[in-house]
Amino acid sequence: MRAMGDALDLLSCCSPLVRPQLRDEEAVELERLFQALADRNRLKVVNMLAQADGEAICVCEFQDALGLKQPTVSYHLKQLVDAGVIAREQRGRFAFYSLEPGVLDRIADLVRPREEVA
Repeated sequence: MRAMGDALDLLSCCSPLVRPQLRDEEAVELERLFQALADRNRLKVVNMLAQADGEAICVCEFQDALGLKQPTVSYHLKQLVDAGVIAREQRGRFAFYSLEPGVLDRIADLVRPREEVA
């Protein structure tokens, strides 16, 4: 009789409460986003752009703020552009960067539970 009770406890313990909600395409997009954000310098770039209230920031400002050489800053910015996190605009000799519209909401949605659709 005890063995049957143990089996029922195991079944109730191991029954999944939550199932994956991500489709493969969504998971690939999120993986790319996480890879782009998984660097302290890129997080600082995103933070600077979020604080800029929609204004574009010149590449030279990132160099000074991050204390990095231009090739390293350009590498990090390219990673964020390729992941769809920031946008690049050429103005004369200088490149200016801004957050892609809605990207902060997209990042915030990663930690919010999905609402059930009836």
